[in-house]
Amino acid sequence: MERDPLTSKVIGAAIEVHRTLGPGLLESAYETCLCYELEQIGLPFCRQVNLPIEYKGVQMDEGYRMDVVVEDTLILELKTVEAILPVHEAQLLSYLKLSGLTKGLLINFHTAMLRDGIKRMVLTK
Repeated sequence: MERDPLTSKVIGAAIEVHRTLGPGLLESAYETCLCYELEQIGLPFCRQVNLPIEYKGVQMDEGYRMDVVVEDTLILELKTVEAILPVHEAQLLSYLKLSGLTKGLLINFHTAMLRDGIKRMVLTK
């Protein structure tokens, strides 16, 4: 499978954060440092992006917040959990469906080797 250049850059930035901090911190610390790294490499992003839901034709603002959206195309869902579970994957899949975006990364910083905590997701339309 061909690698997407954007996800490769983001994964590189996440690895740099994990290499520097290691596991064991709060998700918010990793989010802040990852956003710093994204800024350093010139990738535009938004943090804590509101994601309303539509219910029976009505937009409900009691939606969700996506951790980070890079270049308006890639959702980053950050975790600091013992292991990525199906519910975490379902969360990112729901964000993809609700936002209309097609690419996402689930990144769990609570691993010895970050590559073991990364799950790429692509939603086909």
